[in-house]
Amino acid sequence: MTTANMSDPNTMIGAPVHRTDGESLGKIDSIYFDNETNRPAWAAVKTGIFGGHVSLVPLGACSWDGNALTVPFDKAALNDAPHHDPDTAISPADEDDLYRHYGLGAAGPAGGEQVGSGGDSPRDRTGEPEIEGRDISGPTTDEAMTRSEEQLHVGTEQRESGRARLRKHIVTENISTTVPVSREEVTVEREPITAANRGEAVSGPDLSEEEHEITLTEERAVVHKETVPVERVRLGTETVTEQQQVDETIRKEQIETDGIDSGLRDRNEN
Repeated sequence: MTTANMSDPNTMIGAPVHRTDGESLGKIDSIYFDNETNRPAWAAVKTGIFGGHVSLVPLGACSWDGNALTVPFDKAALNDAPHHDPDTAISPADEDDLYRHYGLGAAGPAGGEQVGSGGDSPRDRTGEPEIEGRDISGPTTDEAMTRSEEQLHVGTEQRESGRARLRKHIVTENISTTVPVSREEVTVEREPITAANRGEAVSGPDLSEEEHEITLTEERAVVHKETVPVERVRLGTETVTEQQQVDETIRKEQIETDGIDSGLRDRNEN
């Protein structure tokens, strides 16, 4: 069975896996690479209702149309395939067991490209397959290395810092003041008998007993209180700006060269 172009194995992750008769078998979980050729060699296929079982199938015996992988094996063959620890590389002995299980022989799939040969085991599995120009320390990248750094963005946010309220209550104070008051007092006035008042003086009996009375008046202090508005008080706010120092730690990547002649010059240098 011929294989379609697998030059970009990244597109294969998560793709459906079908049998040649159209039966759905599962989805591709990851791709294993051959150490010698650095080409895709095995596909880890998740099968089962919840994708709990992972089986390895040789890509040399399968076809890839860019959207789905077609395999010449049924679901029973995938489920019965020799188990492989996904955290380890595939050894030559593992390959031989898998080839024999699928009836392909230890030398690889008949009529197809031999994969996993040469005595080297395929590469460790990665969630993102490797391609040419790969990052040998991890996931696949292109021919350049990206340097990133954290940038600090400082702003302000509004939050409640406290509350102020007005409360009115009654207090008592003593006020002392003076007010002028008047009163009448009795005075005795004596006037001599003269020609002018003699007639009034002898108009009565010669001797008699009499009693005269007058009414005296006086002023007294009277207190009257009234409530009058004197001012209005309200709460307001004003904005006061001050400088506040912010101390924070940011991270950035630095790229160093290794194994390059110190005499070489960076193209970006002036």
